[in-house]
Formats: sequence, C-alpha cells, structure tokens
Amino acid sequence: MGLLVFFAESGPWGWFILGLLLLVAELIVPGVFLIWVGIAALILGAGALVLQPFFFIPWQLQLIAFAVLAVISILVGRKLLSGRESASDEPLLNQRAASLIGRTAIVSEAIVNGRGRIRLDDTTWTAEGPDAPAGATVRITGGDGGKLRVEPV
Repeated sequence: MGLLVFFAESGPWGWFILGLLLLVAELIVPGVFLIWVGIAALILGAGALVLQPFFFIPWQLQLIAFAVLAVISILVGRKLLSGRESASDEPLLNQRAASLIGRTAIVSEAIVNGRGRIRLDDTTWTAEGPDAPAGATVRITGGDGGKLRVEPV
C-alpha cells in the first residue's frame, strides 16, 4: 500500500523516478524489456506533468494509463528491434555439428550396426552411418547434437 501512497502524493515525479529506476535496472538485468516499461513510465510522468495544472488525474487512472503505455511501448520496441537483426559473419558459431559438415575424419571405433566413433582433430564424436572399420576415412554429412552422420569417402 505504501507504493500507492507514494504515487498518489508524488504526482508526476513518482513516474519519473520509477522510469529512471527501470532504466537503471535494464543495465543490470539481461534482456531488452525493462527499458520499454521505463520509457512508458517517463512518458506518463511527462504527460501528467503537462496536464497537472489543468486537472487532477487519480492514481487509479494513472495506473491504467501506465499499463496501456507499457504494452504499447513494448510492442513498438519489439517492432523496432525485429528489423535490426544483421547477418552474422559466423552463422554456425553455436552449431558445432553443422560447422563440421563436409570435413573428413578417421573412424576410431568401428561403425557397427550404424553406430561407432570417429576422431576429428582432438575430439572423438559419436558417429552414425554405414558400417566402417576402425581407421577408415569418412565424410561428415550432418549432425544432431553430439552425434554426427557420416558416409565413406
């Protein structure tokens, strides 16, 4: 209840304080969400400051206006940020198995009944594909998590 009393007594300045606190919280909390809610609080504070000399705005109406402004601000923010995605110079950075497609490897444990292990650089991987003896060379054709699909070279 203390928060409601604070907003009722502080007028537009409470919204400015809340907006600034949310903008500071955005620096601490990962993601881009609180900034839009903070902007909504700042807009409401500015609007309330401009309208204050003309008429009194009850705190209940201010809370409803804040909720509406927050939703609008979040939707506008998402729209602005959705068009800003740029093409990565490393599109397979977090897709290790996909980045290995096309490379050749040596079978370290024979592939029997479609499963075995291959050695690629300094790592061994679970491999799926046609049967192949240990020491055979295979080409990586795909991957699923920690398993690589291979075919004989």
